[in-house]
Amino acid sequence: MTTVNMHEAKTRFSKLVAQVESGEEVLIARDGKVVAKLVRAEPQKRAKFGFAKGSVKVVGEINDPMPDDWLDMFYNAPLSTNDDRYERGVDGKKTLKKPSRRRAS
Repeated sequence: MTTVNMHEAKTRFSKLVAQVESGEEVLIARDGKVVAKLVRAEPQKRAKFGFAKGSVKVVGEINDPMPDDWLDMFYNAPLSTNDDRYERGVDGKKTLKKPSRRRAS
């Protein structure tokens, strides 16, 4: 186990990392007191492809179009009922007002 001071660790960092890669532990000290320890990191394990197979169940046919009431909810429903960005159309539905082209001065 090697102990180095902070200044030496900054100047020899790549050599210290090479020591850690070979399996040695390196202690870093400030004013003679150990404040950090460099150790080799364990490799991250990746999840295998298909690890969640069988955990999702699709009800119905996934390629069927969405029901009309859902489409209406996504595209025509107001974000808030008392929002002044909306106006009532000729059919009575609330729709977004067109933005004005005036610039703020």
